[in-house]
Amino acid sequence: MIIVSGKLHIAPEARTAYLANCDAVAEQARKSPGCLDYALSADRLDPARINVYERWESDAHLAAFRGAGPEPEQAAEILSEEVSKYRISGVEAA
Repeated sequence: MIIVSGKLHIAPEARTAYLANCDAVAEQARKSPGCLDYALSADRLDPARINVYERWESDAHLAAFRGAGPEPEQAAEILSEEVSKYRISGVEAA
């Protein structure tokens, strides 16, 4: 299993519109083969931060969904990012 998790920073005044533009991407991801979860959300404490969380069955599924990555206009809005990919070897109930 693959987990992609981290944060993006967007100009605070642009965050709401940025997230609205990501709705179609989230819907598409959740319908994609191998997607177990996909969420982008506004951070409640930092007005510039967007939290990223994705869970995929495999690298192949993630790569098939990602393709070329975000649109150039969308990528240009990201002021900074700290997103990592984690390989999970086991899962158990909390």
